[in-house]
Amino acid sequence: MAAPFFSTPFQPFVYQSPQDALTPFQILGGEAQIVQIMLKPGEKIVAKPGSMCYMSGSVQMDNIYAPENEAGIWQWLFGKSVTNIVLHNTGSTDGFVGIAAPSLGRILPIDLSIFGGEMLCQPDAYLCSINDVKVNNAIDQRPRNIITSIEGFLRQKISGQGLAFVIGGGSVVQKNLEVGEVLSVDLPSIVALSSTINVQVKYNGPVRRLVFGGENLVTAVLTGPGIVFIQSLPFHRLSQRIARAVTSPNMRDNPKFFIQIAIFFFLAYVVVVSSLILTDI
Repeated sequence: MAAPFFSTPFQPFVYQSPQDALTPFQILGGEAQIVQIMLKPGEKIVAKPGSMCYMSGSVQMDNIYAPENEAGIWQWLFGKSVTNIVLHNTGSTDGFVGIAAPSLGRILPIDLSIFGGEMLCQPDAYLCSINDVKVNNAIDQRPRNIITSIEGFLRQKISGQGLAFVIGGGSVVQKNLEVGEVLSVDLPSIVALSSTINVQVKYNGPVRRLVFGGENLVTAVLTGPGIVFIQSLPFHRLSQRIARAVTSPNMRDNPKFFIQIAIFFFLAYVVVVSSLILTDI
């Protein structure tokens, strides 16, 4: 079989399922990675739509709707796909598939059996999975944790006893929190965390920081025990930098240009109205 699995200098890994089935996989590349998974006859993996980069001739691809997606309507309303793809080796020989990261980032293999069978992730963090893995879009029911961004409103919950691959932008750091240990993290920088961690959302400073160019307005206060994966370059931050670079110089230097213009006209209106009132008096 002309499989390039062992033809690269990257060290391959082997995942052993609870049923003692062995699945070799390999993470290739540096900044925009690919995970290559070997499939024996009859084996299959589930992946995010549009993530398949290449596959051997014996692998067939199907599109399915995940019935466990409890918040599928919310996912659809936010413009996201409500289906997954299944890559199934229907041949009589071993095959392989290459699943690519959709942006510049690292692919993290997470064995859910080690993390108590459940992980909470940022939206769109899930890439693909092997064996028993379910992906739910969980809505945080605690009002204090609902903020004006998709990261705070819609989160992915990955559960099961299989192996899940998630995406982290830039460099990824793993922090192990002991019981009662507290860690403050910029909210969009959280890739995934174990469900045993207590999360509190904290607003930093008054609203005027939002208007006059404040950053890091919202942080997540994490209290252990548990494990959290932190990314250095969230995708939305990268997209904002790209958007600023391709806009006009005024917008590039001041991304809140329109907000400040609106405030200027509002203050001018207040001054004019006040002058008219004082003149009438």
